[in-house]
Amino acid sequence: MHDATAMRLQGFDGRVAVVTGAARGIGRRIAETLHAQGAHVAALDVARPEVPGVVGVEADVTDEAGVRAALDEVEARLGPVDVLVLNAGVFVIEPFADVTLDSWRRTQAVNLDGAYLCARRVLPGMQARGHGRVVAIGSSAGITGGSKACAAYAASKGGLMALTKAIAQEYVADGITANAVAPALIRTPMVDAMPDLAARVPVGRLGEPDDVAACVAFLCSDHASYVTGAVLDVNGGFLIH
Repeated sequence: MHDATAMRLQGFDGRVAVVTGAARGIGRRIAETLHAQGAHVAALDVARPEVPGVVGVEADVTDEAGVRAALDEVEARLGPVDVLVLNAGVFVIEPFADVTLDSWRRTQAVNLDGAYLCARRVLPGMQARGHGRVVAIGSSAGITGGSKACAAYAASKGGLMALTKAIAQEYVADGITANAVAPALIRTPMVDAMPDLAARVPVGRLGEPDDVAACVAFLCSDHASYVTGAVLDVNGGFLIH
């Protein structure tokens, strides 16, 4: 398997990048990859992440004051935010009939409201400096509705990807790009617990966190300056549309 941190991309030297939901899994790998590219990286999560070479910051993305305080801390320690990766999210499998309003609201609060709060906090600074990269971690479920009982998750990810396109349209004249990636069947502890999923993927294997991190790093780099408002499928051909 490839190592996303071994890529060499342009546009990261001196840049400050924030990755939410970065304590583990895909978010952690994205933080490691952006650090390897030369960015000054802050990793945000509900418990302060410990990632070598990366500044860990405690943040609950559903709390407006907490988001503001966390990003104030990032700017005090590293400088203005140039790159924002919206990865924080929760995934709950529930039949639609069993989804309570509280459960629905919790998923939207983390997956969609949290992205809105973080983006709203950093976009004015990006706009003032004439440069910025926003990348949201969506999901194929946000396109298809999901193959499991995950209506709240699918709705939140569909909303997140639409939000990203709206940001792209409003800020395109300010040197800011906004894109999303839509992964499916990426190897995580939860996916590992489900047998035979690899057989459903046309390329013949599950995805790895590096597969997502590499795409995110490209979209955050100077090489993707002509790409905005896009949703990039990262699913091994699982969803071709």
